[in-house]
Amino acid sequence: MIDNIVFPAVSGDWLAFVTTRVSERLARVDALADRLKDGPARTTLETLALWNDLQIALRQARSESDVLCEVHPDAEVRAAAEKSVAAAQAVEAALMADAALAAVFAGTDPAGLDADAARVRDHLLRDFRRGGADRDEATRAKAQELAARDADLSLAFARNIREGRREIRVKPEALAGLPEDFIAQHPVGDDGLVALSTDAIDVTAVMNYAHDRDTRIALRTARADLAWPANDEVLAELLDVRQQRADLLGYATWSDYETENRMAGSAARVAAFLDEVDEASLAASDAEYALLLERFRQDVPDAASVTSADQAYLLTRLHEERFAASSQEVRRHLDFEKVLAGLLDTTGRLFDIEYVPTADTAWHEDVRSYDVVRAGERLGRIHLDLHPREGKFNHAACFPLAPGVRGRVLPEAALVCNFSRGLMEHRQVQTFFHEFGHLVHDILGGEQDWVAFSGVATEWDFVEAPSQMLEEWVWDADVLASFATDDSGAPIPADLVARMREADAFGRALLVRTQLGHARVSYQLHKDRPADLAAATDHWYAVSTPVEHLAGTHSYAAFGHLTEYGSCYYTYQWSLVIARDLLTGFTGLMDPASATRYRREILEPGGSRDAADLVEAFLGRPFTVDAYRAFLGAPAA
Repeated sequence: MIDNIVFPAVSGDWLAFVTTRVSERLARVDALADRLKDGPARTTLETLALWNDLQIALRQARSESDVLCEVHPDAEVRAAAEKSVAAAQAVEAALMADAALAAVFAGTDPAGLDADAARVRDHLLRDFRRGGADRDEATRAKAQELAARDADLSLAFARNIREGRREIRVKPEALAGLPEDFIAQHPVGDDGLVALSTDAIDVTAVMNYAHDRDTRIALRTARADLAWPANDEVLAELLDVRQQRADLLGYATWSDYETENRMAGSAARVAAFLDEVDEASLAASDAEYALLLERFRQDVPDAASVTSADQAYLLTRLHEERFAASSQEVRRHLDFEKVLAGLLDTTGRLFDIEYVPTADTAWHEDVRSYDVVRAGERLGRIHLDLHPREGKFNHAACFPLAPGVRGRVLPEAALVCNFSRGLMEHRQVQTFFHEFGHLVHDILGGEQDWVAFSGVATEWDFVEAPSQMLEEWVWDADVLASFATDDSGAPIPADLVARMREADAFGRALLVRTQLGHARVSYQLHKDRPADLAAATDHWYAVSTPVEHLAGTHSYAAFGHLTEYGSCYYTYQWSLVIARDLLTGFTGLMDPASATRYRREILEPGGSRDAADLVEAFLGRPFTVDAYRAFLGAPAA
């Protein structure tokens, strides 16, 4: 029987869990590396198997710490976990810059290896080169030093965002337009004012519903400045360190380094792709913006532009007025507990799995853990940490916890979100399905012999596609009717869902332009490393979307994806192109044959094949941009 992770049952044991446990695993990594370099002659397969053992220990040490530094309620444990992450990253960088270790694998013979083992060897030789193992001693030492500094800065950047929570205080009348349950959860304080936080729950509600524009602007500004000015110096140095790494290893830009092992392949392809997104969304977004500005002027006759503090509010109004799709009417049907049950039921039927609750404890009483089971066999374990609290990661993401290795390690992953315990916005339900898509991908792709291919181990610009595709299920009337019910138990009306879909199409191109702005900021800040980060960020949003960025704000400081995604936030749109095409391979969203074929061709292989090959196997052809352009209302190219 394969064991799952057993978390401490006593609060005092958590520090040892994130320190001693990690140290022991990293010591095992060192010992295995020494055996590889100094041991007796081995076959290529035996050498690769030892490397697999090493990678299992390294991934376990890194993954557990990654999660706990973002979610554990004890700040001391979070800080200790953060140090463990840095230690694991330093070990990894040292391994990939180890010339002796690289020579061991360079000297192996690929003859007789099966396709998976040969792929492990090929990728490993590439990664040694990318780590600097083929360079002189001074270069290797510098590469490790820069990688360690990158890790430290990235952790600091994320910590400042996680711990940068702010509040504004407003008069009770400023809550006009907000749902009654939201107002009830935000009582008036002793000073006669109401506190609104930069937590996603508050920001989403205020941006969608608050009639008072000053309140929307104040909260949007507070959210944008979440980690400013703390992250100014951190980001500036991080951008410089990454370019130094690129220069040292022979790449023109950090984006060229990052994209080498991704579908895009080069920085030039990324730049060209962003221009393609620009062209595909421009006409539709201009038309949408004109209608948005016209509606804005009904409230503010002399309005010269729509800002990021107005966009969601105006779209909500227009969806109600033009399409009779009231967000508040929709959310009456979206109680969190029913949504959770519906998500588990829908994905369970889709992927032929069931979720069995476990009684084991995790890091907080809010966490719900489930074994993922098919035909009585455990496939993995998931942990759902879904509500906000002080010091917790404040966005939504899936975090791997243990890499699945056939017969040895049960795959585990955690879903970390910040949803209301009551009624949800439909967009939040969409986010829930999206992030859960990563979770099932990680578990269903965890039946691998090689840890390098386990779970969500595909190219980084494909990894969002399965999750973006799963969002489509929350727009299906039959799927929603199975769990979206009001207080009386009546399901959400099909005609309301039809109006929701129609309304969703309006404003879609503008939202893509916002994503284009994020992608350009991500790409250009790494490429240009501007002295004035705020001015450069404002410029790239200004040329990407007609919606005005709030002047004087510093959203780059709270742009968490700048660490993990680096220069490659373009991946969200790249993946969306594929996601829209993947949907054409379904004869119906709940069709068992389509779902089974999708699970076997896309999810279960993990990273054992190139993403383009996975997609072609499912669709029977290479992917195209046709479905994406149709999604945006753009003509075929």
